[in-house]
Amino acid sequence: MKRKSFFSVGFLLCAALPFCGCGHKTESGTAQTLPAASVRVQTVESLKRVATEEVVGTVRPKLRSVVEAKVSGKLERMLVVPGQQVKPGEVLAVIDAREVQARLDQALAVRQQAEGDLKRFTLLLDQKILSQSEYDNAQSKFLVADAAVKEAETMLGHTKVTAPFAGVITRKHADVGDLAAPGKPLLEMEDPKTLRLEADVPEALLGRIALGDKLSVRVPAVGAALEGTVSEIAPVADANSRTFPVKLDLPSGAGLRSGQFGRLAVPVAEVNAIRVPASAVIVRGQMEIAFVVADGRAQMRLVKTGKHLEAEVEIVAGLNPGEQIVVDGTAQLLDGQPVEVKR
Repeated sequence: MKRKSFFSVGFLLCAALPFCGCGHKTESGTAQTLPAASVRVQTVESLKRVATEEVVGTVRPKLRSVVEAKVSGKLERMLVVPGQQVKPGEVLAVIDAREVQARLDQALAVRQQAEGDLKRFTLLLDQKILSQSEYDNAQSKFLVADAAVKEAETMLGHTKVTAPFAGVITRKHADVGDLAAPGKPLLEMEDPKTLRLEADVPEALLGRIALGDKLSVRVPAVGAALEGTVSEIAPVADANSRTFPVKLDLPSGAGLRSGQFGRLAVPVAEVNAIRVPASAVIVRGQMEIAFVVADGRAQMRLVKTGKHLEAEVEIVAGLNPGEQIVVDGTAQLLDGQPVEVKR
């Protein structure tokens, strides 16, 4: 029985060897018979770049206003809605003016009487029938009455709430029938044309920022990198977070909206790094792959990428300076495939 088992195992091993040999021969033959692929290459170089630390921030309007009433009264009309564009001085809301109008009518009547008394006292003074002190008293009463009229006219003007600047209405806090009063917000508005990024910068990075610096800002909703100009740096830190509020003016017409999330890139050092076009790296599952050309054939390399810099990607490991990396035609390449380099 033992001899029979030994011969059986030996027979199976011998039978399997031809198949293993055939499989190896077939794979090698496939690599040899692959057609030559036409590719474009680029020499791998280690270039200097500025290393940055990212700080998160929020896009906010540079010009923002909370619109309030200057007089008390019932809100009679609300003429705007959120999202509406308004011009400077445009009427936004109207407050019931009957009480203020009554005060103005009363002040006008008092001034009219004081004006008549002053004219009569002037004639009497010219005829030397009236003393100078009595005339001065009548003149004072007229000036007081005139001032009361101007005050009432000003208050009547405040019953029309107007826009302080050109912008867009962002929020409405009151509606028709509500009581308007000084200190009670009616509307909020902002100028969407002047936006800035507000970020809380850690103390360790503050020394690398100065007023007037132009720094890179990335807003994911926009996609493209923007250039912001540092316009404000808070002189004191927040006691809880130990960060300093920094504000950067952003370019207009970039498709930004108030409240969007953004990242500020603060330069910290200058480093050497290998950068290649993003088209040179392909992702297969969890692997990042690139191909280099050596002896007329494509050699597959597993690489590790770092920061993505617009159309380029940083290679942390897997490539060496001086190698020829495939930058066009990578997706269809196989390891060991012959290649023809396009000029």
